[in-house]
Amino acid sequence: MVEQSDFPLGIEPDKPLDEAGHSRETIATNTNLETEHMEVHHHAHHGGKKSWKTYFWEFLMLFLAVFCGFLAEYQLEHTIEHQREKQYIRSLIADLKADQEILSRHITHLQAGISMMDSMIGLLNDPTQVSANTGKIYYFARVGPRLNPLSNNNRTFEQLKNSGNFRLIRNLNTSNRIMVYYERFPMIRLLESINENEFNDYKRIAAKVLDPSVLVQMEDRNNRITRTNENPRLVTTEKQLLQELSVFSVYINGTKKGILTTDNALKETGAELIEYLQKEYELE
Repeated sequence: MVEQSDFPLGIEPDKPLDEAGHSRETIATNTNLETEHMEVHHHAHHGGKKSWKTYFWEFLMLFLAVFCGFLAEYQLEHTIEHQREKQYIRSLIADLKADQEILSRHITHLQAGISMMDSMIGLLNDPTQVSANTGKIYYFARVGPRLNPLSNNNRTFEQLKNSGNFRLIRNLNTSNRIMVYYERFPMIRLLESINENEFNDYKRIAAKVLDPSVLVQMEDRNNRITRTNENPRLVTTEKQLLQELSVFSVYINGTKKGILTTDNALKETGAELIEYLQKEYELE
């Protein structure tokens, strides 16, 4: 008789065993459990299909991330361009202030020359005054027609124009006011060219009236023209030649007055532009 304790726990004595001492039913049960465990693990690993809502939210989050990056880059570029614009405006204001000083000196120079030419024209048109005022005529005829070309600081304007950075100035009114100021300079250059041609004609007539030796004596060691207290003789006091000299003096003086008018307008425009730019860009 076989006792129950001689068999492995859970195996009945009347059931056949395999070589390892396990019953066939136990092996089958364990196999089924392992198969079920594998199926559960397999299903947990792969999961189900994603819904359209999941795809939509993933796309939306990706889109928002890209869009926010674009906005940040755009804002950074906008800030950099605004800083560059302000730097150009500061430089432009410095140029305009320098122009104000240059224009002041040029206006003084023009006014002195116009006054001299007016006086000389008056003397040449009155034959009774010529012989007693030849010293003045020599001085006025030598200094009065002179014209110093107007210089200006336009380096910032040229940089803006040639580099294509005028686009940095966002306000159309601002860019228009800047253009109006610098568009006045070509007119001054034109008048200076006219003056040069008139001065050449003037010198041809002056050579027939003025004595070159007297002109040389009027120069000091620094090549400055000094006024004599004497009344040196003229080469001729012929009325026709004196009238011709007077006519060309009138031409020169008219052009000088045109330049003076343009200078005054330019200086006023420049002062207004400086004030406008300082206020618009909140600069001192």
